[in-house]
Amino acid sequence: MRRGIAATALVASLALAATACGGSDSGSDKSDGPVTLTWWDTSNATNEAPTYKALVKEFEAANKGIKVNYVNVPFDQAQNKFDTAAGSKGAPDVLRSEVGWTPAFAKKGYFLPLDGTEALKDQDKFQSSLIKQAQYEGKTYGVPLVTDTLALVYNKALFKKAGITEAPKTWDELKADAAKVQDKAKVDGYWGSTQAYYAQSFLYGDGTDTVDASAKKITVNSPEAKKAYGTWLSLFDGKGLHKADTTADAYAHIQDAFVNGKVAAIIQGPWEITNFYKGSAFKDKSNLGIATVPAGTSGKPGAPTGGHNLSVYAGSDSAHQKAALKFVNFMTSAKSQTQIALKNSTLPTRDDAYTAEVKSDPGIAGFQTVLPAARPRPALPEYSSLWGPLDTELPKIAGGKESLDKGLSNAELAIAKLVPDFSK
Repeated sequence: MRRGIAATALVASLALAATACGGSDSGSDKSDGPVTLTWWDTSNATNEAPTYKALVKEFEAANKGIKVNYVNVPFDQAQNKFDTAAGSKGAPDVLRSEVGWTPAFAKKGYFLPLDGTEALKDQDKFQSSLIKQAQYEGKTYGVPLVTDTLALVYNKALFKKAGITEAPKTWDELKADAAKVQDKAKVDGYWGSTQAYYAQSFLYGDGTDTVDASAKKITVNSPEAKKAYGTWLSLFDGKGLHKADTTADAYAHIQDAFVNGKVAAIIQGPWEITNFYKGSAFKDKSNLGIATVPAGTSGKPGAPTGGHNLSVYAGSDSAHQKAALKFVNFMTSAKSQTQIALKNSTLPTRDDAYTAEVKSDPGIAGFQTVLPAARPRPALPEYSSLWGPLDTELPKIAGGKESLDKGLSNAELAIAKLVPDFSK
């Protein structure tokens, strides 16, 4: 999952407009002729895309009858663009789909079920929870490519300077540690995000969620959720706690401060590992500390499971689907995932890709240890969209423009429109 990452969209959008020609428009239905696939990759165009482009060339070299039309689509635009394209024509044959999109597109019939196909022939090699998260109503609609979750990432040197010997396990401990960092290291100890995805950990830590999918009930304004968001809000005010940044560039501000040693700890995901290492504070990679997100009142830490699957467009003709299944199998193989991890510092989804060389990266090794605490999202097609109303309200709450009660009440009303069959 990437939230709030700014993307340079102009070049990608032009490329998209020129090359969005997958699906049934990609060529004839001859299974014995050359096939050109269109793949929409939603990875970071600067840090990650070169690795995927290199793998495309390897695939083409090994499969002379298949060409891959690679298109990098900015992550924050891809969901809507695919939805529009699949609903008319011009959808790609393969999509790098964020895990939260899978049930929504599967429900609409846009994704091909992959059970029993070449794409999933190594199914038993993947982490079972990630396969489950790629399923909707008993069928599997994606093959896990990379996975992620959130963790407390911290600057070991600043913690040591403050006399902190281990990462905080609760939010109260984090507050106490932040004050120590301020006293001894003269920088803020923690800087939190106002984005809904990052605040989700507070809900999970208090044993609740925005909705109870099984009971079909909206719980974002429940007493438990209010308590969780109250804890989240309290981390913007206090000694060593950075005030809320509600600007459009907040994500970049927080990230820049952390990688340059101006704040000791933040909540972040493994998609930023390569950028951590570019900062002055982590020239020595071993200075990067990674721990589970602090626990709430449930006593258990909680963070959402994110990541990306490769999914095949159901509207492509049989020749393109057959080639797409072969391509997906290649890109999610142990060899490819190992190469992706080594180049991009992202987390593989299959155990046999966690080689000794891969785990020598302290970022990958650290995030691998927190994965067991990650919580899969419910297979609710609308689930990912539920963060939208909160992304509107939480910055207002954190910025003091509205009360917690008012903001959560507004979010509840907006969520009710997204899941009209859910009770409050």
